[in-house]
Amino acid sequence: MATTPQQIDLWRSVTSEHQRLEFKEAKNQHCTLKWVMSERMTNQTLRERFHLPEAKVASISKVISTTIEAKLIKLDEKAGGSRKFARYLPFWA
Repeated sequence: MATTPQQIDLWRSVTSEHQRLEFKEAKNQHCTLKWVMSERMTNQTLRERFHLPEAKVASISKVISTTIEAKLIKLDEKAGGSRKFARYLPFWA
């Protein structure tokens, strides 16, 4: 089941820590699925997963940052230092 843009907007206003954790886990699962498929999660793949337009790049970047801070995913160092072309891996990969 895909997460809708309305659910993304809801995440920002949610007070329930449980709901925030579920959203972080959805990002973690997306990253893991990409890794299993020999692909890498990017800002674009996560936007596509949540059916968000390109205008939401900054929003997705922010949720990726929070997921990195939670140590659920990490930056793929093989992709180089550019944030524009950043790729992400599960924390354990």
